[in-house]
Amino acid sequence: MTATAQDENPPFLYVVVCAAGIAADVGRLITAAQRREWHVGVIATPVAMNGFFDTAAVEAQTGRPIRSAWRRPGEPRPFPDPDAVVVAPATFNTVNKWAAGIADTLALATLSETAGLGVPIGVLPCVSDALAGHPAYQESLIRLRGMGVRFGYPHDGTEGAEFGWERVLDLVE
Repeated sequence: MTATAQDENPPFLYVVVCAAGIAADVGRLITAAQRREWHVGVIATPVAMNGFFDTAAVEAQTGRPIRSAWRRPGEPRPFPDPDAVVVAPATFNTVNKWAAGIADTLALATLSETAGLGVPIGVLPCVSDALAGHPAYQESLIRLRGMGVRFGYPHDGTEGAEFGWERVLDLVE
């Protein structure tokens, strides 16, 4: 995405990271987004912050702190409003809670709010075939698609299989 001459601020992308093993490679998504001239802020689920990716490397790459908890009243907003949001990897738990309207983490609250504002959202699920076949998950996909959320081809978490980080950017551009 390229900012026009009328834009004073470059486009800003929220990257929501969930707790899946593939999250260790989220730097690839950030690099791809930055090549496309996005500025990036990362929001991670609390479990993802617990060793699923290199938080120091991601903060160095984005030049911004990773958000995982709500800010206190009076604290400045660390990120501008998003022009788009991507969720990669998106887990079974996050997809189902989001579709149900549960906003018990900053990541879920952000997803719920940005969907309500009509911000483009792209999702790359990382869900096993067994969980993907669960009726609640299938219903969640239908509900989120009905809200305008765009989904890329799911990844089943198989080690060595390509995740396709850049595909999620194609969903929001």
